[in-house]
Amino acid sequence: MSEPDLPEPDICTEAEIRGLVHTFYAKARADAALGPVFEAQVHDWDEHLATLSDFWSAVLLGTRRFTGMPMPKHAAMPHLSAELFERWLALWGETLAALPNRALADAAGEMAKRMARSLWYGYQLSRDPNQPLTELRSA
Repeated sequence: MSEPDLPEPDICTEAEIRGLVHTFYAKARADAALGPVFEAQVHDWDEHLATLSDFWSAVLLGTRRFTGMPMPKHAAMPHLSAELFERWLALWGETLAALPNRALADAAGEMAKRMARSLWYGYQLSRDPNQPLTELRSA
């Protein structure tokens, strides 16, 4: 990315983002650790995939279609763990490694690490703000 926090509108296409999101979540749903978490939380997969495509479009291309709030949604989920966040990152990384568009893979990988770290910190603080925060090994 040209600036650390600014999207690059030419990094990829909307179709590439949709493909990435759909491929990753097909793997996540089939994953022994992540699958049950997603199945318990997501009731309309078409809507969820569209929302996540909008989210990654906002992150990577600077579009403004995504209007959600990921932190409260994740904080409300029971029984999340560092291991689940780390598994999410590992599976995301495997999915990115298969992409021919290396600029997309690099940008999406770096942003995912930042977001996972932030969501994990927020999750811990929402559970017990007086406990020391733990780090993710893979972020």
